[in-house]
Amino acid sequence: MSNVAADTAAVFCATLVDEWSRNGVTHAVVCPGSRSTPLALALVRHGGLQVSVRLDERGAGFFGIGLALATRRPTVVLTTSGTAAAELHAAVVEAHHARVPLIVCTADRPPELHDVGAPQTIDQTRLFGRAVRWFAEPGVPDEAARDSWRSLASRAVAEARDGPLGPGPVHLNLAFREPLLGRPGELPAARAPQGSWHRVVPPGAGATELASEIADGLRPGARGVIVAGAGADEVAGDVAALACELGWPVLADPRSRCRSADRNVIGAADALLRVEAFAHEMTPEVVLSFGEPWASKVVAGWISKSAGHGALHIALDPHWTWRDPGRDVAVLARALPPASWHRSAPWHRSASGGGAREVGPWMKRWAEAEEAAQRAIDGVLSAHAEVTEPGVARALYRYVPPDGCIVASSSMPVRDLEWFGRPRPTPPRVLANRGANGIDGVVSTVLGVAAARSEKQVFGLVGDLAVLHDASGLVRPAGRGPSMDAVVVVLDNGGGGIFNFLPQAGELAEAEFELLFGTPQLPRVADFVRACGYEVTELSSAGELVGALDASSTAAAASALPAFVVVHGDRRANVALHSEIESAVRGALEGSAP
Repeated sequence: MSNVAADTAAVFCATLVDEWSRNGVTHAVVCPGSRSTPLALALVRHGGLQVSVRLDERGAGFFGIGLALATRRPTVVLTTSGTAAAELHAAVVEAHHARVPLIVCTADRPPELHDVGAPQTIDQTRLFGRAVRWFAEPGVPDEAARDSWRSLASRAVAEARDGPLGPGPVHLNLAFREPLLGRPGELPAARAPQGSWHRVVPPGAGATELASEIADGLRPGARGVIVAGAGADEVAGDVAALACELGWPVLADPRSRCRSADRNVIGAADALLRVEAFAHEMTPEVVLSFGEPWASKVVAGWISKSAGHGALHIALDPHWTWRDPGRDVAVLARALPPASWHRSAPWHRSASGGGAREVGPWMKRWAEAEEAAQRAIDGVLSAHAEVTEPGVARALYRYVPPDGCIVASSSMPVRDLEWFGRPRPTPPRVLANRGANGIDGVVSTVLGVAAARSEKQVFGLVGDLAVLHDASGLVRPAGRGPSMDAVVVVLDNGGGGIFNFLPQAGELAEAEFELLFGTPQLPRVADFVRACGYEVTELSSAGELVGALDASSTAAAASALPAFVVVHGDRRANVALHSEIESAVRGALEGSAP
C-alpha cells in the first residue's frame, strides 16, 4: 500500500541521484542500514552510478576516497544513522586535508525521535565540524520543498568540487520517517537534457570556457536584464559599459551605486513589475546578476518566474556567498570581472569600431516604462502635502551629495529607497545591514560609519522601532569621543510599518494585530532622543523636509554629534499611498504601451 510520506522521500532521493548523475558523479559507496533505505534504493535503481556496498563505515569512507582520487570526481558515501555516521569522521578529515571531493550522506531519524531515547539516534548536526566544505540538513522530505531538491544536489557537487577552498567533503544529513519503502513518481523537471542545475565557472576562465558557459547568453539582440545589488559598486563602471554594449536595462538597487541617470538604468523596477501585463511582456531570456539580490519580493519573484520559463540566470559570485534563495541561478561565475565578459566575447566591438550601439526595441520599451513610472510616482507624491515615507526616501536620495552616504535600516526604509529613489547623475553610497536583515544595531551602524570619516556627510534612514531597539547606541562617553556628525532621519509611524503590508493586517482583529505586530512603543522617539541630549527636529509637512535636513546637517557638523529629524506618519495611510502609487504606475504603463 502506498504511503504519501514514503513516496515523497522516494522522489526526493531519486531526484538527488538523478541530479548527481547530471553533474558528473559516477560512483557511490553504500553501507548496510535501515534508515538509509530510501537513498540506497535510489542509488541502485538509477543505473547511472556504479554502486559499491561496504560493510564497515570507516573503510567505506576511505574506499570512497580511493574512488574520488582515481576518477577526480565527487563520490557519494552513504551510511545509516547513529554511530554508523560517526565512523566516517576519519575519512572526512583525510578528505578535508587532502582536498578530495566526497558527498557524505548520513541518514537520520526525524526530529520527533531525537532526545527521547530512540535507538541509533545521536546529534548528527554538523557532526564533522570544520572538516567539511559545506553542510546541509534539508529536513524530512516535504513536497512543498520539491523545487529545491535539484539545487540541493547540484550545489553539493559544486561545493565538493569547485569551492574557493578547493575540493573536499560536504555533508548532507538526511532525515527519513518510516515507512522507508516508497514508490518514486515523477521527478522535478531538470535543466536542459543532461544539464546540471548549477554550473560553476572558476576564476581565470578563458574565452573558450566563457563562450560555452556564458557568452552565448550575453549577446546583443537577446532579451536580457542586468540586476545590480550591494557589492556591484566595485564594478559599477563595467556594469554600465556592459549594459550599453548589450542594450540591456540595469535594474539597479541603490546599494549597487549603479542607479545613475542613464538611459539603461531602471530605478522603478518594483513598481513596474507589479503591473502583471508589463512583467509578462518583459520576460527576459537572460538574467545577469551582480551582488546581493534586491529586497523586493516582486523583483525576486519575477526573476524566479522568468527562470521557470527558461530564462538563463547567470550570477557573478566571487565571494562564494551563493545568494540564490529562488534556486534560479544556472551559471555561477566565481571571480570573473564583468569587463572580461564583454571584452572577450566574439561580438565585442573595440573602441575603434565606432560609437555606442543603437538603442533597440527591448531597451527602448524599458526606458519608456521607467520614464512613465517615475513621472507617475512624482505625480502622486506631489499631490500629498503631508510628509510620507516614500516621499522622504525619494527626497533624501535626491538630497544627499555625491560624496555622501545613506545608511538604511532593514524593514521599510531600505525598501523605500529601493522602490522610490529616483536615478540621479552621480548616486550616493547606500549601506544597509542586509546580511541577516534585522533591525538591531542600526543607529550604532550609522554612527560607526560617521566616525570612520570616510564619507563627507552621513545620513541614516531608520524606523521608530529600530531607534528604540538600539537605545544603548545613543549612549556616548562623558568625555570627548569620536566625531559622529550624522543626520538620522526617523520615520515614526507608531510601530512596525512593514507588518501592515502583510496578510495579518487584514485578517486579525485590530487589537490583536496591534499587540503582536504593530507594537507601538513608549516613550515617543523624539522625546527619548532629546532625553539622550541630541538635537531633534520634528515635522509632518513634506515642504519642511529639505529645510530640516539643512539645519540638522549644520547642527551635526558644529557639535560633532548626530542630529535627528523625526518624521511623523501613519502606517495605514502609508499602505494606502503605496496602493495609490501602484495604480498610478499601472495607468501610466497602459498609456505608454506600444
